[in-house]
Amino acid sequence: MDYQKITISFSPFQEWLRDILNAQMAEIGFDSFVETEEGFEAFIPDKNFSEENLNKVLNAFSDDFEFEVKSEFIKDQNWNKEWEKNYFEALVIGGECSIRAPFHTEYPRAKYEIVIEPNMAFGTGNHETTATIVESILQKDLSGKTILDMGCGTGILSILASMKGAKRITAIDIDKWSYEGTLENAKLNQIKNIDVYLGDAKLLTNQNFDLIFANIHKNVLLDDMEAYYKVLNHGGTLIMSGFYSEDIPDIKAKAESLGLKDVGFVEKNNWVAHSFQK
Repeated sequence: MDYQKITISFSPFQEWLRDILNAQMAEIGFDSFVETEEGFEAFIPDKNFSEENLNKVLNAFSDDFEFEVKSEFIKDQNWNKEWEKNYFEALVIGGECSIRAPFHTEYPRAKYEIVIEPNMAFGTGNHETTATIVESILQKDLSGKTILDMGCGTGILSILASMKGAKRITAIDIDKWSYEGTLENAKLNQIKNIDVYLGDAKLLTNQNFDLIFANIHKNVLLDDMEAYYKVLNHGGTLIMSGFYSEDIPDIKAKAESLGLKDVGFVEKNNWVAHSFQK
């Protein structure tokens, strides 16, 4: 799949504006973002890119901010090299989980070591949403648990859950890159108890899970939360991320309307991982 890389700089620079633009651009098809000192880079499948839609997002703030926008066409086969050169840095999360790519020759060691082959799928651990759920997983005993990973991206959360002793993991993503990436990364890490599916919450039928993590956009979480609730075992936990602190009231209201109990959240740079129990 070919992509468009859109580089946006704006002045005066405001971190809150970058967050808002990322959220609004995600709703028009952008699926990956990389922060820069003056703004960010955003990526979208070339077939989904609309300059008109992008301009509508930016024009809403044009009275107070000046924008500079550059576009670059990225061929499918160039993406791994792009990540290797610019984006994927080896890191340790929570002091226990090391995440790196196969090309990293120097990297920090940790109790759990995950190797990720970079592609256009979301989830290398560098983003706050992935990192906060990783930290939550590290704090849990997953021995013998059944896990659902919605919006699995590169499969990092599923792989860590397996390393932590989970019995069986179901990983689902609507994106073909994510589906293929999770299969590849599970094999790369010698993980054999992850079932990977291409699709959305409609795939949730007769399964039941002890723990569900859903790292997706706010609107998808609100639309699909009832489906998560139905397949969550009594006493099980649902961890949702991919939204901002200002979205907490909407997420909490929906969860509590279903009968889920708020058991707290973790916030990192305005991104939230919110946990609920059935």
